[in-house]
Amino acid sequence: MLNAKQIPQGNAVKYLGIHMYRRKTWRTHMLAKRKELGLKLQHMYWLLGRKSELTTENKLILYKTVLKPIWTYGIKLWGTASNSNIEILQRFQNKVLRVIVNAPWYIPNNVLHKDLKTPTIREEITYLCANYQDKLVTHPNERIPTLLDRAEEPRRLKRFQRSDLSTRSL
Repeated sequence: MLNAKQIPQGNAVKYLGIHMYRRKTWRTHMLAKRKELGLKLQHMYWLLGRKSELTTENKLILYKTVLKPIWTYGIKLWGTASNSNIEILQRFQNKVLRVIVNAPWYIPNNVLHKDLKTPTIREEITYLCANYQDKLVTHPNERIPTLLDRAEEPRRLKRFQRSDLSTRSL
């Protein structure tokens, strides 16, 4: 209560571009990012689409410089999301790679990733979080590495934790 008025409670909040939900799931964030990425792709389709005269390398550079930073922002936090939530962004990445090379529907996604040398969302999460944990271990502040020692805490839910990200199975 503030000035004798009830303050309404919300289920989700956006803070520094990251959508956080009351139940600590990342679905609202993933859906918001997917919508943002879809709009950005729509504006860039004339550059990335099949009628574009850009080379595949230039299209990949556009993807990596314009679209990828949108979904990688905050990956150290939302990397703990469930597989179903991460798949929302993975489907988008598959769609963009398919648009870039004008691949037909019968080409498998793993072939696209391998040929274009583009890691999947899960591989990016694993790489970036392992890199971040390595930086924390060598941090000059002696209290920072102690944040990583959470192995003895009991787990109530089967959710991923930050310590799982660097060793998550692909």
